[in-house]
Amino acid sequence: MLIRPFETADLPACARLLRASAIEFIVHESPPEGASTFLRENDEEGIRNYIAAGHVYHVAVDGGELAGFIAIRDNSHVFHLFIDKRWHRQGLARRLWEVARAATLARGGSGAFTVNASNYAVPVYASFGFERSAPTQCVKGLYFNPMRFAPA
Repeated sequence: MLIRPFETADLPACARLLRASAIEFIVHESPPEGASTFLRENDEEGIRNYIAAGHVYHVAVDGGELAGFIAIRDNSHVFHLFIDKRWHRQGLARRLWEVARAATLARGGSGAFTVNASNYAVPVYASFGFERSAPTQCVKGLYFNPMRFAPA
């Protein structure tokens, strides 16, 4: 499995993975308008806009196929972390997190992070050392759990 910085050619595969994962694991809990807003804001154009705004993406590729990706905003917020279902429970999310975290530290980040985790992803982030920082919230029809990671 190769983990590397995002390349423009990765955009369609990232958008497809995000959409498929969001439908299965995130937006099914949301009202239809919340689900459609999330999916629209995170399509190819949305990801392109996040990159233009400075979000830093890393991708995991296996045999030329996208297995997952992570994005960090402002050197301190895990904005996206999506793993293709075929690679769940194999340590790929942790490997992406570790690569993105190291890259953030190399860019001068403090090592403290936040994330708005889906209900499905809370246990994954907890295994990385994140702790809940507020109760479950709902904004624009999307449920999430604010969490934080403090460096040791």
